[in-house]
Amino acid sequence: MLGRTAANLFWLSRYVERAENMARLLEVGYRMSLTARREGGASEHLVSMLQAAEMDEAFNAKHEVADVATVSHFMLFDEENPSSVRSCLLAARTNARSVRTALTRDVWETINAAWLEFSQIRPRDVTGARLQDVLQWVKQVSNQFRGAMTGTVLRGDGYMFSTIGGYVERADNTARILDMKYYVLLPRATLVGGDVDIQQWTLILRAASAHRSYRHVYHDRYKAANIADYLILRPEMPRSLRFCMIHINRSLDGLSEIYGTRQDCHLAAEEVTAMLVGNTMERIFQHGLHEFLTEFIARNNRVTETLSDSYNFY
Repeated sequence: MLGRTAANLFWLSRYVERAENMARLLEVGYRMSLTARREGGASEHLVSMLQAAEMDEAFNAKHEVADVATVSHFMLFDEENPSSVRSCLLAARTNARSVRTALTRDVWETINAAWLEFSQIRPRDVTGARLQDVLQWVKQVSNQFRGAMTGTVLRGDGYMFSTIGGYVERADNTARILDMKYYVLLPRATLVGGDVDIQQWTLILRAASAHRSYRHVYHDRYKAANIADYLILRPEMPRSLRFCMIHINRSLDGLSEIYGTRQDCHLAAEEVTAMLVGNTMERIFQHGLHEFLTEFIARNNRVTETLSDSYNFY
């Protein structure tokens, strides 16, 4: 497979996953802002979300106040924000069109229809309940794309590159959502373990569509250590860091079988996996949750860099 084709398939999945992740991050920030008006104002949680997503500098360059209207527009519709939902869906459609012959009709029509439908949404109409409807729609589009990929695409190298892209992006997002919790509580450590703390952890579970499945695993009330464990170390949780790395490694192994050799990206993925296998939340909290997540994000980015070099994405 040509390196350019591999790159387009990889980034196609990343952009679709990122669109969903932006919706999930915005949903968490929005819901947290609604529950914390008595704790320094609603904007604090929106700012923490922008910090976790590394969008705060770009946002501050354009806006003076972080309120629901400005933040949601920036994350959903801003053409100058490369990670906005609009930018992601457009980039995904562009990548899909470039490799149209490598995709099934189902995959292409899912992406094309999503872009056309999103283009019809008027930003000024997206407020209140309508905002939550749009966020839910973005997540549904991502699910439809994954369903089309899983159900119709040949399990060759193209599928492997696409799968790696999706899980690299998902792992990055889960780490950032957890890191957002760190930013929210950093100024007020006395709140840790209190009602506000638990409520925020619960919202993070909801952002990962995991608050119900959490109960099946732990049979207990929401606890910070258990929630962090669920989203970091549990291999059966579809948005956990461990789950993502399992599937990244499987797809990389598939590429090594197809091409007959292992590359630097395999070592980079193994280094990320080593942070998770055999680890415990007690050790992670002792080391520092923020420090752990920062290191994970950096090493996860390294997987993309080495994959690009190994398979000539440029």
